[in-house]
Amino acid sequence: MLEIIKLGGWMMAPIIICSIVALAIIFERLWALRSSRIMPDDLIGRVWSLHRDNQLDAVELRRLKTGSPLGAIVVAALNCRQQGREIMKENVERAGRHVVHELERYLNTLGTIASIAPYLGLLGSVLGMMKVFSTFSTGGNDIANPAQLAGGISEILIATAAGLAVAIPSLIFHRYFQGRVAELTVRMEQEAVQLIDALNRGNPDVSRDSP
Repeated sequence: MLEIIKLGGWMMAPIIICSIVALAIIFERLWALRSSRIMPDDLIGRVWSLHRDNQLDAVELRRLKTGSPLGAIVVAALNCRQQGREIMKENVERAGRHVVHELERYLNTLGTIASIAPYLGLLGSVLGMMKVFSTFSTGGNDIANPAQLAGGISEILIATAAGLAVAIPSLIFHRYFQGRVAELTVRMEQEAVQLIDALNRGNPDVSRDSP
């Protein structure tokens, strides 16, 4: 593997750095965007129980807000529960935008890596082509040095392949995480609206419509 990296030329260094950063972001987002972390199963039921028992004080609200993204959205609604349903929904939408920003953390970086990695590979390929052409003698000898020629061709192929190998999975996971964030956002807003309606009706039936 080390020999292949050496054959790819010095452009392999930024490509490898991009691959390390991309892997770190992918694993971090896979962990951070788990449903159990974003939307705890018992949160809505616990909020209803606290509301029913008049225990939604500042301490509990702060605990809910910091416990999960869904908790932050729910607390935004609860903070203005005396002001009516429409105000609560507006607060849910504002809190949802803030939560989306947090859920999309590092995705711009991952998307940038997916975009620039092929260009880094292309630049490595251009440098390899320059090495190939430099093997031809300018002093009247038209026979290229086979070793230098092979090295230049290797640099072209390896740099191109390395750039694509980083870009393709980065793009796949970038699109996946964008879809995941959109899905979670819709589900959280739905649960928050269901809770708002339940609080206004005084009905504890706030079961989830989405899995």
